[in-house]
Parts: sequence; C-alpha cells; structure tokens
Amino acid sequence: MGSVSLKIGDGTARFKRSTLCSSAVNILMILSVITTNLFALYAFTSSPKNNQTEQLHQVHKNFSLISEQVSLILREIDQSQKKLAQIEKQLLGYESFDLSRPNIAKELKLFLKPHKLPLGKDSKTGITEMVSSVGHLCEKSSDLLSQYMNYKVFGNCQDDWSFAQKLILKGCEPLPRRRCFAKTVNSKVNFLHPFPISLWKNVSNKTVNWSGFSCKSFECLNGKKLNRDCVHCFDLVNGYENQRFVKSRSKNDFVVDDVLALGNGGIRIGFDIGIGSGSFAAVMAEKNVTIVTTTLNIDAPFNEYIAARGLFPLFLSLNHRFPFYDNVFDLVRASSTLDYDNDVGGKQEKLEFLMFDIDRILRAGGLFWIDNFYCANEEKKVALTRLIEKFGYRKLKWVVGEKVDNGKYHVFLSAVLQKPVRV
Repeated sequence: MGSVSLKIGDGTARFKRSTLCSSAVNILMILSVITTNLFALYAFTSSPKNNQTEQLHQVHKNFSLISEQVSLILREIDQSQKKLAQIEKQLLGYESFDLSRPNIAKELKLFLKPHKLPLGKDSKTGITEMVSSVGHLCEKSSDLLSQYMNYKVFGNCQDDWSFAQKLILKGCEPLPRRRCFAKTVNSKVNFLHPFPISLWKNVSNKTVNWSGFSCKSFECLNGKKLNRDCVHCFDLVNGYENQRFVKSRSKNDFVVDDVLALGNGGIRIGFDIGIGSGSFAAVMAEKNVTIVTTTLNIDAPFNEYIAARGLFPLFLSLNHRFPFYDNVFDLVRASSTLDYDNDVGGKQEKLEFLMFDIDRILRAGGLFWIDNFYCANEEKKVALTRLIEKFGYRKLKWVVGEKVDNGKYHVFLSAVLQKPVRV
C-alpha cells in the first residue's frame, strides 16, 4: 500500500515512496469501512420476521397504488386520443354528420359513407377506405343540404342551383357530388358564336337558365347596377364594356397594354378575381393571354355568360382555397372583390388569408394587379398598404385617386405589384 506523489523541481518528474505512517492510516480507514458494512449487514439479516412481513405488505400496497395510478393515466390517454380523433374528423368535414337523423337524405348518407379501397389496404399510408370530401360547415346547414341531395338517382336534377349557391355562401364548400342530370338549355339551335367573334357579340338569352333570377333577359340586367364591376356589363356592343381595359377614364384605370409591358413579355396565363361579365378575360384573350375568371351567380347568370363568350369561368367563393398549384400564374388581377368589407368578411385576418393564397398561386416575378380597390376610409387604405409591404412586393404602379359615385367622392387604390423571389 502506498501513495504516489509528483515533485517538479529541475524540470524532471520523479516518484517518491510514501512513509510508513501514511500507509498505516490508509489501512485503518479501509478496516473501518469494512467493519461498518459488516454491522449493517448483521442488522438487516437479524430483523424479526414480523418486520419483514410488514415491509412486504407495505411494498405490495405501494405497488398496488402505483398500478392503479398507471391504469388511470392510460385510460385518460386513451380518452384523449379518441377526443382528438373526433375533433380531427370534425375539422376535416366528415363523420361530423349525424347520419341517423331521419331528415338526412339517403343519397347524402351514401355519399358520406366510407368506401373500401378497391385494392384493399394501401401499403404506404395504411389507409383502408376513402371518405368523400365535403365542407365541415355543411353540417350546420344539414337541412338545406338534405334538400339539395334529395333527388331521383339517374333522373333529372331539381331546378335547385340556388340551393348550391346558398350552401357555398354559408361555407359548405366543397359540395357533395350527385347522381342526377343537371338541367340543360335548348340545344336544338346553336345560339353560340364562333371564337373569337364570341368575345364581343351579345349573348343570346336562350343560352341561359333564368330560373331563380328576377330578370329573365340580359336587356333587363343592363338596366341595373349589380356591383361596381358590372354596370351595363352585359351590353358588349353599345355600352362601355368593350372599352374597358383598353381606354382609361381616370388615372386609376390602367390599360392592358401598359400592364403587359411591365411583365416584359412573360405574361401568358392569369387569374381574375372579379365580379363581372368576363371582359377582362376577353381583352386578354385578344393579347394571347389565357385568363381564368372566378365568379358566383349573384343576381345574374355570370358563369353561363362568361362561358358563352368562349372564356373560362370558375364557380367559386373567395373563402375557398384556390384549386391551383403553387406558383402557376403569371398575373393575378383583383378588383372590388378585394374590398373585404363586403366580400371577404370585414376582418383583417380574412384579407390576409386571401392575400396569402393569391401570393401562393402567383409565380416569383409575376404581377399582382389591384384594380380600383375601394378605400371606404383612410384606415382601410393604410391597412391594405401595410399588408402589401409585409409581402415585399415591388411597386411598379401605385395610384390613389377619387371617383364620383352617386354624387359622392370615393377614394380608390390601383396598383401593379411584382412578387419577389424568396429564398
């Protein structure tokens, strides 16, 4: 036994044997540790049997309590998982319907029922059945939805397109599919003009289903102001419609040629978020640019009219995620529909959701055309301006001006912005 010391003096290290006294102290310490352990072992092994029994009983009791607590925790976890699964199903929009209710249409029950995959379990996802897509807010309009889904299979659909639009406006989007034939208009005589003549020829009244509208002709509709983008918008020959986007009536009215020049020849396909008769798409078609126009049939058959002109209508509300992939459009135009007081719900967050979806479908370097956004007050103009600045768009054109509407001056914002490249 001994200790080792290290002495540094002249630059060399050498070991020195420990003294006899230090060795004795070490031996004494070891003996004391061994003695203590022996006494502890004796005390433990010489305990009375009744103490051992009590200890074992206490251990068993503690084990039972722990087992009960673990079982309780496992039950709570299982219940939480079930609740989360139910919430997920409700958010996804299926299995939130109470299909046992008597007023649920049979076709709706069949549509919402899960269907087994034809080839069995999917090896990648583990999914064994498919569930049809339907908006989760449809459950809140289940009575109206059941009327919409109450029809004769392989028969003619009821003249109920207004039901579909009401459901869409209530957030029930997408709608369920149906197994009935939609109503058609008279097809014995072709009332459609060939393209591109169809772009600026008045559409025949016989090409439209007028049910559900107060007006039964386009002449009647031309006598009404349906919205800011549709004032005499169904008169393609004698009205101002054929001059829109070609000639400017105010500094806020940009013409198509000027906007296309800002795109440096890279504008080929675009998306029009407007409420009108499709004249923007018609002007762009003459410039060899394909435009998809989103619109609803609010007070007029906008979708049929746009299609009759040989253009592409999209029956869609602004609360729906645009059904396009990311970065696909060269140009997005938004007119008065960007006025979120009326169309997007009146909240800043709703406008942000819309703007982010516009940004998503617009490619980097593409153009975002804000066409005559109505600034109800200075607060709304500042809010939109700050939101645009957060996106980092480059301002190619930016005009704030006044227009007279019903004898009053209103402030409008028009701009052409370029989406930046984000890394």
